[in-house]
Formats: sequence, C-alpha cells, structure tokens
Amino acid sequence: MLRGLQGERIRQAFHHFDKDGDGYIEPEEFQRIILETAKHKLSDHLLENLHTLCNISAGSKISYANVRAFQNMIREMDLVEMVIRQATAESTYGKITRTDFLNEAARITRFSLFTPMEADILFHFASLDNPSGRLGLSDFAKVLDASWRNPLYNAYEKRANGNGVKAAGGSVLYSVLESVHHFALGSLAGAFGAFMVYPIDLVKTRMQNQRSSRVGEMLYKNSWDCAKKVVRNEGFKGLYSGVLPQLVGVAPEKAIKLTVNDLVRGHFSSKDGKIQLKHEILAGGMAGGCQVVFTNPLEIVKIRLQVQGEVAKSVEGTPRRSAMWIVRNLGLVGLYKGASACLLRDFPFSMIYFPTYNHLKRDFFGESQTKKLGVVHLLTAGAIAGMPASYLTTPCDVIKTRLQVEARKGESQYTSLRHAAKTILKEEGFKAFFKGGPARILRSSPQFGFTLAAYEVLQNLLPMPGHAKDERPHVGVAGAAALPGQEGPLHYLRSRNALKIILDLDQEFGRVKLPGKEKWMGLPRAIGGNGTGSS
Repeated sequence: MLRGLQGERIRQAFHHFDKDGDGYIEPEEFQRIILETAKHKLSDHLLENLHTLCNISAGSKISYANVRAFQNMIREMDLVEMVIRQATAESTYGKITRTDFLNEAARITRFSLFTPMEADILFHFASLDNPSGRLGLSDFAKVLDASWRNPLYNAYEKRANGNGVKAAGGSVLYSVLESVHHFALGSLAGAFGAFMVYPIDLVKTRMQNQRSSRVGEMLYKNSWDCAKKVVRNEGFKGLYSGVLPQLVGVAPEKAIKLTVNDLVRGHFSSKDGKIQLKHEILAGGMAGGCQVVFTNPLEIVKIRLQVQGEVAKSVEGTPRRSAMWIVRNLGLVGLYKGASACLLRDFPFSMIYFPTYNHLKRDFFGESQTKKLGVVHLLTAGAIAGMPASYLTTPCDVIKTRLQVEARKGESQYTSLRHAAKTILKEEGFKAFFKGGPARILRSSPQFGFTLAAYEVLQNLLPMPGHAKDERPHVGVAGAAALPGQEGPLHYLRSRNALKIILDLDQEFGRVKLPGKEKWMGLPRAIGGNGTGSS
C-alpha cells in the first residue's frame, strides 16, 4: 500500500492540473507535483531540471506516460543504481549507453523490467551536462544521489571545513612537488628494475657482438655459455660492467617515453576515452623515437663497458677504460653513433609494446575506470607485451650494437646502417640478426615486472608528504561527483530508509510548524500576540 500511495498521489495531482483532460500538463505543473511528493529523495540537479522532461518528446507539454515513467524510475532507484554499477564495471571505458543499460537490466533482473521510456528519462537527466550518449558513474550521480551538489559547491565546502590537504592539492606548487615525487619514485623503481636484469642485458650484448660464423672461432656457444664464461673469467662483478650509465639513463628514458605516449594518446582520444589503433601505434612510436635523444649516448657508453671485459681477456695489456674516458674520447658527435639504428629499434619497439600492453589490460584482463588491475595482472600484461616487441626488434638491436661497439683488429668496420646490415647478412647469414633474441626477451619482461613492483612498494613506504588517503570505497571515477556507496551503521541505514517512507506520506513530518498570522493574532499579548489572553 505504501508503494502505491505515492503513485496514487501523483495520479490525482496530474488529473487536477489536466483541466482539458487531454493527458498533458505544463512543465511547471509537473515540477510542482514532484516537489510536493518526492522532493526529499531527489538531488538538487534533478529538481532544478524537472521542467526539461518535455524535451524527450516532440511537444512542449508532459504526458501522463512520461510522468508515470519518471515515477517508476525514482521508485526503483536502488535497482537502477545496481544495474548502472554492474554495467559500468563491465564496460571497457567505464561508460555506458542507453542500450548497455537496458541489456544489463535484462540480464541481472528476473521480474523487473525497465521500459525504453524510463531509460530515456534516466539518460536525459544524466546527460544534460554531457550529451555524448556514453555516461559514467559521475554523470549518474547527479540523478541518483540525493546528496549530490555541484562540484564547485563541494570544493568550497571542503575548503570551508578546513580540508587543507585537498586545498593544497589544487595549488600549482603542490602539483609540481607531486610530479617531482612521482618522477623520483619512478626513477628509483626503474633503476632497480634495470639493475636486476642487467646481467641478462650484458649477455645479450656479448652474444650480439660475436661476429664469427665458424664454430671453432666463436667465444660463446649460447647465452648460458656466455654467462658462465663471464663469471669464470671476470668474476661476478663482470656481469655488471657498465651498469652505472644504465642506471643514470633509466630516469630520463622512462620519463620521456611515458610522458610522450600519454600526451599523444590524450590528444587523439575521444571524450569517452576511446582511441583508434593507428593512433595508439603512432603514440607508441613517437614515445620510442623521443627517448633516443637520451638513450643513444648512454647505450654506446654502456655497450663499450660491457664488451671491454672480454677484450681484456683476449688481448693482454688492454687497459680498462672508465665511462668518462669513453665520453671524452667519443665527443658529442661520437655519442650519437648508431643513432639511426637506435631509432630503428626503439620506434617499432614502442609501436608494438604500448598498444599490446594497453589492449591486454583492457580486452584480456578487463581493466576499466571502475575496475583497477592488481600487480599480478599488470606484471603479466607487461611481460607478454614485451615478448613480441623485444624479439621482433632484435635485428635492429644487433645492427645498433655492431655500430656502437669499437671494432677489433681483423673485424669488419661498419660505416653505416645499410652497410652493417649487408655485411652481417653476407658474412654470418640471416640468423645473425636474431643473436641475443632470447636474452632480450628474458631481459625486457622481468625488467617491467621488477620496476612496477618496486614502484608499488615505494609508494607505500614513501608517500607524498601531507597526502591524505581516501578511505571511501573505490568506484573507479575520480572527483567529488562520483556515485558514492551506501555507508554507515545498519541501524542508521534502516532509520534513514524508514524516514524516507514516512516522508512519502507527509513531507512535513518532524518539522515544527509556526502559527499563521490569524493564530498569532489570537495569542496572548504577553508572548507577542494581539489576543486578549492574560499571562
């Protein structure tokens, strides 16, 4: 009976205003009906825009069918919210269309049914500020959350309540410090990842620099044999020859690559976060190309430090050079020797890696704005994406290594990218282009894993000073306007729901009514009235 009471009140109010009996009323009359029957459970946004309901139909008036559909929608708000949360969680970008809502409602409900008109009304009010047709939780919060207020009001209210952390977060200085903090943590994590896989990188370089195709003259049979001989001849420290330039280069390399990729992706992404595959590939390629400015000088120094150990063992009296000696000896132009090959390696690597990584997260593991992946899923996605990217670009890495290594006596001198490719193919065969391929795969995949794991740990150990943790349940949509969960003690939630039912019967429940003018006149003069009563 209580469920049907509000519907009956709305029906009678509609017929009261429908003087002509044609089944239509004015938008202002509809607004008055809702304000008098359901104001207590609707948001300010919805109340302020009630008159726009006439826009979903061709005319300028509101029909009884529209009114009943609106009433059904607000009566089933809990179910509507459940459907929306489920649908956005399954959506790739955390946004849904009207069709997505109806399909999800049909899937998770058994006896309830939302009509197309009810869905039209829901999406009409939720999309007033975002007419794209694809809406997220923050859009629906304006309709479903009775406590919703304009985000500008919320920001003012938080500042008035002394939320200094959030206020500081909006300042330019705080944003700069936060960026520096993230950059520092990323640099440390990147250095840790590079250090952990550096022995594999050294073995890869030694294998790629091995030029002879005759077995009797080969220093190493395979990657494992190379690692054993390095430890036997140069000690365990030999596995980390040239590690310092690599650690120094990790910070600018990762920062440039990730920043450029994000900027280009953001430029080509639509409002709902979608981006075409060709633009994803372009973003990755540009990111890989930009990093060459920093990585090529560091790569050439690192490679020469990595191979000088085997030269010292094969040629007695060969002095060991420091990184600074190599830099001074090469000069500025020499530091960019093999830059074309480095570009030819990094450009396609990032073209393959970033799109593959993003699609694995989104399409295989189901990441969205409402579903964040755990560390294991991120590690797996990064490792899988690194495999094809690493192996398919191995030929470019071999050519780059040959160009950047200082040639020994009796070995071919490479003069250009094209000359190096032709000479390697002629002297060693096509297989030589994939030397160190397995080691390259084994290095790239775990390096991403170590880097990400270290970054997560560092974020917990070294949080941003003054940064307050948000204790609310994460729903995947940032900002104060996100749709909140139902929190609080059970007795409070039950009392709140009971109060809403009572307010459906009488919106004046619990309010103290002041006497009107006539009643004031009858009150005794002693308390401010004009009556004749005595004190």
